[in-house]
Amino acid sequence: MKLISTNRALSAITLLSVAYFSFATVSTKTMAEETQAPAAQPAMPVQTVITEQNSSRLWKAFSGHLVAVDYVEIRPQASGLITKVNFIDGQFVNKGDVLYIIDPKPLQAIVAQKKANLHTAQNNFSLAEKELKRSTNLLAKKMISEQIYDESANKKLIASSAIKQAEAELLEATINLTYTSIEAPISGQINRTQLTEGNLVSAGANAPLLTSIVSQGNIYADFEIDEDTYVQYLQSSLLNGASLEETPVELRLQSSEQVYQGKIHAIDNRIDRSTGTIGIRAIFDNSNKTLIPGMFARIKLGSAAEHEQILITERAIGTDQNRKFVYVVNDEKLATYREVTLGESIKGHKVVTSGLNAGDEVIISGLMMIRPNSPVSPNNSPSND
Repeated sequence: MKLISTNRALSAITLLSVAYFSFATVSTKTMAEETQAPAAQPAMPVQTVITEQNSSRLWKAFSGHLVAVDYVEIRPQASGLITKVNFIDGQFVNKGDVLYIIDPKPLQAIVAQKKANLHTAQNNFSLAEKELKRSTNLLAKKMISEQIYDESANKKLIASSAIKQAEAELLEATINLTYTSIEAPISGQINRTQLTEGNLVSAGANAPLLTSIVSQGNIYADFEIDEDTYVQYLQSSLLNGASLEETPVELRLQSSEQVYQGKIHAIDNRIDRSTGTIGIRAIFDNSNKTLIPGMFARIKLGSAAEHEQILITERAIGTDQNRKFVYVVNDEKLATYREVTLGESIKGHKVVTSGLNAGDEVIISGLMMIRPNSPVSPNNSPSND
């Protein structure tokens, strides 16, 4: 019985030893597997472009507003009663068209009076001339004194001056009479009338506004550019043998994508010290009458000549705080971080002023999934994507 118990004890010990050895072996194998290096990261498929030098024009955008080439406020130059309004509100009028008629009768009476005064002065002059002729003959015969002769000569001079005064007064009255017919000084679209028939108007410094006219055909766009842009574009123009007035200008309305082509019309003669900007006035064709004075507009100012530069799509640009960067595929097919300096926008692309060279392969898709020096599988696209 004692031998059987001993054998059973030895068997149990043997089984425990085998089980412990098996567990230790499994545990050691698991730990070894866990300490092995991770598998190689698979290359991420990305879309890329090969950068190249492009010949393009630099553009800068500004805000501006439209101004009429000619704008006239119509005010009366003669006092009187408005007897007729010869236009419809908002219609197009031509230069010389009669817009208002002011009752001419009071001024016609003044003209008649001045004509009569001129006739009187002319008659007085004729009499004074005859008297001087007689005085001249009598003085030669020693029949009158030189004093009487001098008086006759003076009367003629006074009569002559009276004629000139009467002529001037008649001319003034005649001019005032023409003011009773108010004509359009320019061609353009007329505003609504502020005073209608039957209203009494007065000329002078406080003359009321009757209406206004704005010209059509061409229109101005006023905007301001900073000093650096002015110097940059002016130097570019001079280097290319062109004047700043030849710089191309484009205009778009706030609510429209239609592009109007124009040119520089005038440049202010000084920089505004308070803003550091200079005023620019461009002129645009407005034959279709869609541009109205007072509208706000988006103005784009182009460089005088095209420049060789590297352009990349905005999809390829990442932002790291205040820095801009792109990922460039190196010879080992790794995505390398490259900080870049950007210039102006041109049709969805950015000008790269530094950080890239022609021939660099830039990643333009999946930037959020890429990490520096991660393997990539590039799929090259045309550079104008």
